Amino acid sequence: MPAPEVQLLGRWVHSSEDDHDGVAVYRRPEFNFPPARGRRGLEFGADGSFVEWAIGRGDGSEARPGRWEPDPAGGAVARGAVGGTALRAVQTAPDVLEVRAVDTPAGGPT
Repeated sequence: MPAPEVQLLGRWVHSSEDDHDGVAVYRRPEFNFPPARGRRGLEFGADGSFVEWAIGRGDGSEARPGRWEPDPAGGAVARGAVGGTALRAVQTAPDVLEVRAVDTPAGGPT
């Protein structure tokens, strides 16, 4: 089984129907999602790059770049380019990613 960081790589689409207990659930783009007016997404690059895909004008996608790194406590932490909010991957599998928002000082440790 690949390391959680390897499973994390690539693009993920928000599956809001599966969110639970303050955890946002993401699935691979190939998943058979029910119809929705735009979906947010996340993308993790092997080089540590991170893109949060927000819903933009006309239900299109708007890229918000940032960085991600492995979390010593397990999983990974992604930080956007703006503000002190980070996302911590709490569950990573080949077909599902669960993340929780965590507040951190801008550029500071989690």
